[in-house]
Amino acid sequence: MLINLHSYYSLRYGTMPIEKIVDLLMDQGYDTAVLTDINNSTGVLEYIKYCRKRGFNGLAGLEFRDGDQILYIGIARNNSGFQRLNQFLTDHNLESKALPTEAPDLDDVFFIYPFVANQPRTLKDNEYIGIKPTQLTRIVIQPRAVQERLVIWAPVSFEQLSDFRLHCQLRAISHNILLSQLKPEQAGGRDEVLLSQPELMARYSSFPQIIVNTSKLLEQCSFSFDFDTVKNKKTYTGNPYDDRLLLEKLALDGWKYRYGENNKVALGRVRQELEVIDKLGFSSYFLITWDVIRYSMHRNFYHVGRGSGANSVVAYCLRITDVCPIELDLYFERFLNPKRKAPPDFDIDYSWKERDDVFEYIFMRYGKQHTALLGMMSTFKDRSIIREIAKVYGLPKQEIDRLIEYPASFQNRNEIVQKIMDTYESLPKDFPNMRSIHAGGVLISELPITAYVALDLPPKGIPTTQFDMYTAEEIGFEKLDILSQRGIGHIKEAVDIIRENQGKSIDVHATELIKRDNKVNMQLQSGDSIGCFYIESPAMRGILKKLRCSDYLTLVAASSIIRPGVGSSGMMDEYIRRFHNPEGFEYLHPILKEQLKETFGVMIYQEDVLKVGHHFGGLDLADADVLRRLMSGKNRGRHHLEEIKEKFFTNCTASGHDPKISMEVWRQIESFAGYSFSKAHSASYAVESYQSLYLKAYFPIEFMTAVINNEGGFYSRWLYVTEARKAGATINLPCVNRSELNTKLYGKEIFLGFNMVQSLEAKMIDIIIKNRRQRPYSSMEDFVERCNPGLEQLLLLINVGALNFTGQSKKSLLWQAHLILSGRKVNKTDGSGMDLLFESTRILPVIPRFDWAPDEDFYDEMELLGFSVTLSPYYMLQKEVQGEIRACELMQHIGKTIEITGLYVTMKPTRTKKGEPMAFGTFLDVDGQFFDTVHFPASYQKYPFQKAGIYRVYGKVTSSFGFPSLIVEKMEKLPIKPDPRFNLHGPGFKLELTTGSP
Repeated sequence: MLINLHSYYSLRYGTMPIEKIVDLLMDQGYDTAVLTDINNSTGVLEYIKYCRKRGFNGLAGLEFRDGDQILYIGIARNNSGFQRLNQFLTDHNLESKALPTEAPDLDDVFFIYPFVANQPRTLKDNEYIGIKPTQLTRIVIQPRAVQERLVIWAPVSFEQLSDFRLHCQLRAISHNILLSQLKPEQAGGRDEVLLSQPELMARYSSFPQIIVNTSKLLEQCSFSFDFDTVKNKKTYTGNPYDDRLLLEKLALDGWKYRYGENNKVALGRVRQELEVIDKLGFSSYFLITWDVIRYSMHRNFYHVGRGSGANSVVAYCLRITDVCPIELDLYFERFLNPKRKAPPDFDIDYSWKERDDVFEYIFMRYGKQHTALLGMMSTFKDRSIIREIAKVYGLPKQEIDRLIEYPASFQNRNEIVQKIMDTYESLPKDFPNMRSIHAGGVLISELPITAYVALDLPPKGIPTTQFDMYTAEEIGFEKLDILSQRGIGHIKEAVDIIRENQGKSIDVHATELIKRDNKVNMQLQSGDSIGCFYIESPAMRGILKKLRCSDYLTLVAASSIIRPGVGSSGMMDEYIRRFHNPEGFEYLHPILKEQLKETFGVMIYQEDVLKVGHHFGGLDLADADVLRRLMSGKNRGRHHLEEIKEKFFTNCTASGHDPKISMEVWRQIESFAGYSFSKAHSASYAVESYQSLYLKAYFPIEFMTAVINNEGGFYSRWLYVTEARKAGATINLPCVNRSELNTKLYGKEIFLGFNMVQSLEAKMIDIIIKNRRQRPYSSMEDFVERCNPGLEQLLLLINVGALNFTGQSKKSLLWQAHLILSGRKVNKTDGSGMDLLFESTRILPVIPRFDWAPDEDFYDEMELLGFSVTLSPYYMLQKEVQGEIRACELMQHIGKTIEITGLYVTMKPTRTKKGEPMAFGTFLDVDGQFFDTVHFPASYQKYPFQKAGIYRVYGKVTSSFGFPSLIVEKMEKLPIKPDPRFNLHGPGFKLELTTGSP
């Protein structure tokens, strides 16, 4: 009898999760209710599924609002009506149109208007008026025609009156105002509390016709849904049989390309997989993914296929992935098997520059009615709700920070803080905050997407579902993940630059040759991997050196043990130890030796968790797979973990396992939670790492140019410029005669791009490049006449060195700039690139002679580029570095306390097991070589990092598996020479004017 339920998907309004609402309704005597969240249908299918589980008659609807004003409530008569409601809301969202004040004409939909004293409209056959219990006394003055269309309207937004405070806090957060500023019309009423069914009937007992009207309306409504069948587009060709034949043909063609015609093992695996794919109805999913790959390869877009899809030889043959599952002993059943309930998905990475083009193709190819990006629900995570609630109580930022960082402080003991903490402790961590966009999930549906949910139009401008990946999975969708990363941009652009600069065509997909290349493997072993995807961070470079990693399979393992799950369990070091001494340890149990021999008894992959859970812990494959998914962070039902843990230990006891061993095995499993990698993921990353390494080993300058143009990677852009110089490149400042928007390579000369110059306007860059295509600039005056820059832009170009081609000093150019532009009006329409019929004949006065200090260039470049090209930062030290240890000498000083000077590169703050702050640092010595530091809590607190600069570091040298690092005892930032541009006694111009000067 309830037609207006708000769950917590009525964002920053409702307070109750779906399951709680249904449980409460049944406890209070209800058998039917309509979920009508505000301007969204996010939770409808979740609601329907749980209602079916509990035997409750759940119905679907939406509440439509304009801001805080309720317009009407739509109730779906059936599934068709639900789709029409979704489509109506979608149309307005995608067109950014306000909702109409009158409900639309929609078949199979009932609309309920809120009761007002003088009903302004004539109601249609499918329209009713909802009246609250508090409004019943006003019925007698209404016309009979109105009274006959009245239904019970008792909105539910919270369980009990005490939850009204939370509701008001959420509304204040939504409006970004103080709680004291919240107006009554900006929040729901106190009467939006759940009444028991007998109490609700008692409220309307004097008006039995209203009860009858409501019952009749709801009796006409039903909602059925098939949660078991796949909802994706059913066929690619038009019928399943043709899909099967096409997929078979493509897979066999790919088998010849990947393996040659004599590899019968691979052929058998292909045919086996094809049979399962066809039987489970996934031929179209493979073909659609192949179609996207085919399009992107036709456009010369580089891609990486990863995820559990890399377990499939068919996917490898279709060139969806570059990972050979046979080589890595990846079993297809991890991706797709008859017993697996959760649908599979492919993860396809593209360059960040090209992904939107791929999206556009998918939407055009498969239709906008049937295609959408997958939404995501942003929640009040961790302590973010504390910050939000504290704001509505008016706490200043300083007090909020103290409350979050030091919650036990005596300064936090007051009534306001207590209210904030009471709210925080009462909310689950997954309480929704706002809708967002999944990283790259795409749904391609057989039915229109609006058959399942309404769509939003986020700032990205692509239709997006209002539900998330969890709901999509539960109702039978398998998404296609179209992701982006800068590592792919590095590879793609490097290949293009190599072709342009050296005339060579590189096939980075020839991965089998690349993985066997000795020069590439030596580069990997050295840890010289700056710029290379996934293996350039200090931690990863350290692991490469510790493992002395020199082959693909070892890199696959390294790509997984770097993850926090392995590291936090202490098993990363144990793996490295066992890797170097495979006979020097004992397995915890014979079963672990049998299942984990490849990884020396250490669980480093998700697949290892599954195998151990099944073979050692006695879990069936279904529970073992749930355990694996819980650990991968892809299952929100974490309450199942305790159930599985109990089964695990019960089975271990029954099998006679030593309880201590069982506890240690579970500890290792549990430490993986949220971080473990699938082996296919690691293998995919390792392939991409090899492709980057190949380019860096053979074409280092081209590769680094590409890295710079893709806005770097793990490090700041200046480090990649430094790497390019180390590789033999000559680094040039931006130049109006040589530079492009992006950094440009000519032979071994790199000219930094105009896009690196801070405050240089895009319009100015376009004019410079366009006009230069006619002929180079011959002088500054020629540049000014043809490009017509304003004084500010011209001075900026001079200071960054872009007019150094003139051969004149900056100070001379600055003097000329003021003379040329003095009194000259800048014509905003100039800069068209039209050639001048005659060169300018204006005679400028003779320029005075200026003194110049290189320090000035350093500060100009730091200000405009963020780093110096002309001078090393070491040059700028007030006192020259002499006689200190170098990074290459650290291994000769193990156990000794030394002093070393380093240019700050990066630092990673972290915490000890006790929760104390500490950090890891990375520096470059005076020779440009890396060294790493460890800052334990005492030294970290006493000698903190002070942003970028050069530091003198004192500490003890330690070694882990032949990789040195410095445990810092103290550290100081070294002073540099002052900025001479603001030094009144520094260099300036000499008043030595030549003949003819003014």
